[in-house]
Amino acid sequence: MKTCYDIIQTLVRTEKGTMIQMDRKYLFHVAKKANKIEIKNAVEEIYKVKVQAVNTSVVPSKMKRVRQEQGPTTPWKKAVVTLKEGQSIEVT
Repeated sequence: MKTCYDIIQTLVRTEKGTMIQMDRKYLFHVAKKANKIEIKNAVEEIYKVKVQAVNTSVVPSKMKRVRQEQGPTTPWKKAVVTLKEGQSIEVT
C-alpha cells in the first residue's frame, strides 16, 4: 500500500511555482502512477488543508548534454493543487 509520502515527493520551489501560490495553487512533484484522488487525499493528510481541485500532467524527458555525454532527463509527473478559500500551506 502506498503512503501519502510515497505519492507526494516534493513541493516544487521554482519561479513559476511561487508565482501561482498567490492564487492558492501549489506545484508538487508526484509519483508517476498516482491519480488525482490519491494526490488530493495525500495533500489533505500531510498539510491539513482542504483541496478544491487537482490538475496533473506528465513532463516529458529532454535531451541534455554534460561535457561529451548526451542523454535524456527523467520524465516526471507534476500536480497543480488548488486549495479552498482561506487555506494555505506554510512554505519554509
